[in-house]
Amino acid sequence: MNTADLGLPVDVPSTALFTDQYELTMLRAALKAGTAGRRSVFEVFTRRLPDGRRYGVVAGTGRVLDAVENFRFDADVLRFLREQDIVDEETLDWLAQYRFSGDIWGYPEGEVYFPGSPIMRVEGTFGECVLLETVILSILNHDSAIAAAASRMSSAAGDRPLIEMGARRTHELAAVAAARSAYVGGFATTSDLAAGFRYHIPTVGTSAHAFTLLHDNERDAFRAQVDALGRDTTLLVDTYDVAEAVRTAVEVAGPELGAVRIDSGDLLLVAHRVRQQLDELGATDTKIVVTSDLDEYAIASLAAAPVDAYGVGTQLVTGSGHPTASMVYKLVARAESGDQGAPLVPVAKKSSGGKTSVGGRKWAARRLDADGYAEAEVVGTGPVPDALADRQLLVELVKGGEVVAREPLDAARDRHAAARANLPLSATQLSRGEPVIPTEYAQ
Repeated sequence: MNTADLGLPVDVPSTALFTDQYELTMLRAALKAGTAGRRSVFEVFTRRLPDGRRYGVVAGTGRVLDAVENFRFDADVLRFLREQDIVDEETLDWLAQYRFSGDIWGYPEGEVYFPGSPIMRVEGTFGECVLLETVILSILNHDSAIAAAASRMSSAAGDRPLIEMGARRTHELAAVAAARSAYVGGFATTSDLAAGFRYHIPTVGTSAHAFTLLHDNERDAFRAQVDALGRDTTLLVDTYDVAEAVRTAVEVAGPELGAVRIDSGDLLLVAHRVRQQLDELGATDTKIVVTSDLDEYAIASLAAAPVDAYGVGTQLVTGSGHPTASMVYKLVARAESGDQGAPLVPVAKKSSGGKTSVGGRKWAARRLDADGYAEAEVVGTGPVPDALADRQLLVELVKGGEVVAREPLDAARDRHAAARANLPLSATQLSRGEPVIPTEYAQ
């Protein structure tokens, strides 16, 4: 399903202004110079992973496809550009007819990546490709950062499910994208209903401390919740005294109580005490859910605790300290001239300060070791070696302006689980380290 067709209030009628002004002024100058129609190749990549991270996660690809389809300069947008004198009439006429007609290749959503990986390749005329830079980077940088944090958290959690609960900690539209990325990275559910509605992610939620405080006592609050939601609900037990709350919860709901949630205190100690108390009260199947500013390190520290699920908010939606993936969108090849059949020539920025790039239209493949695990990310501009022909990573996403690779979100989620499992075991270490496999360049 194209979620842009749903007409949700979290959608926008056009993505054309999700861009920086210099994209349009470059177009204006290129049209005047007669170079806007030159065939060009842009690539998205990152020069380095966030400090200490061992792999990245591609997320947001499906949202990029929607954004490209919705990149239209309607009458209101064109009027704004004219009133602000951002472009001239020739450029406005060109923009009025804009439809991306090129090709996009990329790592499929959920795949892992490394420094230098050509995560996405956009091909077409300079004019049509340059306009997409900001919106593509905006989506991929945000979503990939969230998915990478989610992946680390889901790895730390093991088989215990994770609940995404960060909507109140970020922009309302970013919250929807974050929930989507978290699901790709291994989270099981979200509390955000817009994300559930738009992307069919399972949603969960029961009550906050305000509900307990509303009532004259905890027993009345628990009774009201159980009467409304059933015995398998989750009762929040740390508003007052945890031990008393657990005792009351089981008295109200019986041993069939679904779960209790702990949102404060020494979670390791409290979880052990609550588990013992629940078992003594006969609620041996009642689960324990913990929340309270968790990140991957806190989750890992609770591995030995009798915890059944984790709820994560702030640290997830801010990328657990790395809110961007630092991806860039660079021109790597362009035609020698504006002629239809003019050959491509590699181009690249040359500068100091670590901002150099490698020119040429690239392919990428992942070489495996004798045991079938990844041992290198191989990136090249020439012929693909026969030994890597069936290990290529880029897939066709858009052909001739038409999206050809939409897929269910569960496909990206499953792909990530498989890709992470194919990495060396050290990929799941939370300690700071270098990328788990090197990037090699082949000519």
